[in-house]
Formats: sequence, C-alpha cells, structure tokens
Amino acid sequence: YLEKIELPNSASVEVEVTPPKDPPRPAQNGTVSHGIEAADGQTTEAAVEEDEDQPLSLAWPETIRKQITYLLILPIVFPLWASLPDVRKETSKMFFPITFFGSISWIAIFSYLMVWWAHQVGETIGITEEIMGLTILAAGTSIPDLITSVIVARKGLGDMAVSSSVGSNIFDITVGLPLPWLLYSFVNKMSPVKVSSNGLFCAIVLLFLMLLFVIFSIAACKWKMSKYLGLFMFLLYFAFLVVSVMLEDKILVCPVSI
Repeated sequence: YLEKIELPNSASVEVEVTPPKDPPRPAQNGTVSHGIEAADGQTTEAAVEEDEDQPLSLAWPETIRKQITYLLILPIVFPLWASLPDVRKETSKMFFPITFFGSISWIAIFSYLMVWWAHQVGETIGITEEIMGLTILAAGTSIPDLITSVIVARKGLGDMAVSSSVGSNIFDITVGLPLPWLLYSFVNKMSPVKVSSNGLFCAIVLLFLMLLFVIFSIAACKWKMSKYLGLFMFLLYFAFLVVSVMLEDKILVCPVSI
C-alpha cells in the first residue's frame, strides 16, 4: 500500500510500504502423516506395477499363501508359459502377435473344457443346463472380465473398469450368441436353432430392471464406486440369480412363454 509522508522543508512524498509477511507455520502432525501415507501409497502402487511388468516366473514362492495359489493356478499357467512368448521380456516383444492370438486360442480351449466339465457335473448331480448356465458357467466366463476390471481399477481407471464390464456383456449378447448360431445354420443348410427356456421372457425383463437398478444405485452414490455400492451390486446379483432359478424350476410361472 502507499503511505504519504511529509518531510520538513520539502514536498510531500509517497512511499510504498510492503506489509510484513506472516511467519511460516510449522507443519502439523496431521499434514506430515498424511504426506507420509500418500508417499507410502504411491510407493506401494509403484511396487505393484513393477511386479506386474516383470516376466512370468515359475519359481517356488516363499509364503504359504502364495504356495497354495501357485499350486492352484499351475495347471493353467504352465501351458501358457510353455507355449506363449512373454512379451514383457525385451527379446520377446516382437512376438506380440503370436502371444495375442495364442491367448485367444487358449481362452477358447479353456472355455470348451469348462463347458464340457460343467455339463458332465450337471448331469451327474441332476442340475439342468439352464441353471448351470446361470450359475457355474456365468461365473466362470466372467472371471476374465473380473480380472481385467480389477487391474484397471487398481490403476485408477474406474471408468474403463465399468465400461469393460458393460461392453463385454453387450459383446457376448450381440456377437457371442449370434455367431455360433450363424455357423450352425450354415453347416446345417440354414436350419434355425431352437432356443427354449421356461422363463426367458421374464428373465429378459428382469435383466432390464436390473440395469435400471444399477444406474439408479450408481447415481445415488454420486457416481462414485464405494464399498456400499459393491455390496448393493452383490445383493442385486443374488436377487437376480434366485428369481431366475425359480423361473427355470417353474416355482414362479412366467405369464409369457416362448
């Protein structure tokens, strides 16, 4: 600010005065601890990303939990490790097309085996194919989507995680179902594929209602992914599963039959 000072035997002079600055405040414990926690979180995320970028190793782990996980996934990981180039290695990056199409081929093989084994288990126990499709096969085929969503969500890409889960289901319905039916029709002289289900129409209506509930629940959580939203999603899936199984077993009768 400007302060006017009158000097004796001279004209008045305007002098610019700079106000004193506030002394720096000492850092509080909360701020310091918050900074330390943020730094630790960034270090942990960096370590996780570094582990994900490392080439696959079949070395025996040290902890018991990792050893159990190692034995469970070894039948799946070993053929992938033996047949696909690991593009995380500098010497194998040029073979990424082989890894890409080889991964798709292995997914097809594992899917065929899963469907075959689920069908055999259902026939042995006495569970219908519709219920096996709603429960075991639905959960099994969604595991790759789950892993993908978890990976991108841990990197802070929540929109990509949600879009991936929605887009994969749309792809399954609009491409995964029609493509095999078209191939079947071409092989069998364009004969149609008969699809029968006790509550197919009601299941489709229920699926549409579930979609509305999902949208409203996300909007109620202010478009943020939280634990309460995840719990509500689990409850919605459980309700959908129970109603669908009751429709297939004719415990609930759908008014419209196809």
